[in-house]
Amino acid sequence: MLTQNQMAFKEWGAVCAALGQGLQSVIVRKGGIHEGQLGFRVDHREFWLFPTRFHQGAEQLQPEFNDLLNAPIATEPASGKIMLALYAVVESVLEIKEPSVLTSLNSLQVLNQETIQQRFEYKNPGLFVLLVRAYQLPQPFELEDEPRYAGCRSWVELSQEFSTSSLTPVLTDEQFQQQEQAFEQMVA
Repeated sequence: MLTQNQMAFKEWGAVCAALGQGLQSVIVRKGGIHEGQLGFRVDHREFWLFPTRFHQGAEQLQPEFNDLLNAPIATEPASGKIMLALYAVVESVLEIKEPSVLTSLNSLQVLNQETIQQRFEYKNPGLFVLLVRAYQLPQPFELEDEPRYAGCRSWVELSQEFSTSSLTPVLTDEQFQQQEQAFEQMVA
């Protein structure tokens, strides 16, 4: 793991909450409007999770996970502030091109089938599934929101590097191995 990092990955606050609570270990990504013609790419193998509140709603989650929208990481911080509490290390990347694989994602993450299907079909069919190991800080970092963080993009470079020295894994090694096995079975 890097000792410090200033790269961040924008993701729905509810998904960040799910990662932080150990409810999922994957990120499903199509890419933002500003990703360019090539679309989303895994440019960084480690990053801070940057919770966003745009375009997310209870109707996009599996019903049993609607309460994630009320988790502290999923709610709006004080005006002009961003809270960083989670860090992710990418363990594996899968690009899905076959819609038949989509239903196997249900048990691995909190988005509902309709949302997954919409992401898959947007522009060119396909999407990426990142198996990530999530880590948490004992106390979140607070930073100023900046205009350059705005917009529909996956990656943002933070104004400074933040230390990873006090991170602890969300899941035990054994729990993460179970998530890894479920991920591998999806593609088998």
